[in-house]
Amino acid sequence: MSVIIVFLFVVAGFAGWWLSHQGLMSKPWLEQGLAGDVVALNRSTLPTAKIGLGVFLAVVGCLFALFTSAYFMRMAVPDWQPLPLPRLLWLNTGVLVLSSIALQCTSVAARRGQIDTVRLGLATAGLTALAFLIGQLMAWRQLTADGYLLASNPANSFFYLITGIHGLHILGGLVGLGRTTTSAWTGARPERVRLGVELCAMYWHFLLFVWLAIFALLAGWAATFVDICRLLLT
Repeated sequence: MSVIIVFLFVVAGFAGWWLSHQGLMSKPWLEQGLAGDVVALNRSTLPTAKIGLGVFLAVVGCLFALFTSAYFMRMAVPDWQPLPLPRLLWLNTGVLVLSSIALQCTSVAARRGQIDTVRLGLATAGLTALAFLIGQLMAWRQLTADGYLLASNPANSFFYLITGIHGLHILGGLVGLGRTTTSAWTGARPERVRLGVELCAMYWHFLLFVWLAIFALLAGWAATFVDICRLLLT
């Protein structure tokens, strides 16, 4: 429950910050100068697309927070039998880290106008993201071959559910990454390419953070950390 409360505070904080930058509390009839100057001063410097993506990521974060809370509550039941994590997940984690790093480097290159580096970075990020998804499917196949089926145990069901939802978000991100890659190769305006790259990088960094949290949760490290915090607080 505490995890959900934290994420709700984050969402509320982001919403309050965004509203404060929209000039809702301003009093334009008391301002002096040209009307255009007043509007320009109250306008947010962030593009609308970034604000929209930030709100979407906050909602997604709340979704995974709910899954995490349900995971902790369900694992307290005696029939919970955690499944062994395939070693392939370590490799998949490294691949996703490389994908996020590639997009960060691509974002820097886009700011500098290095279009060839941008194209290379986008291709690298896309290929590594595909490799991550393929690796996740291989991990699923390995677990099912070892007898850890979806309905065999609640721990199995949570594993497939959480990793599957995360994979679907990666797949959705590949759609946006594909559109940005197409813009970079078809000679779109540099401002449009730069914005697309920055949005993809923002999305990828978030999904990497979520995956690291999921990996710690499934490996049991998160439960150990919570137990240590409880001992320190008592």
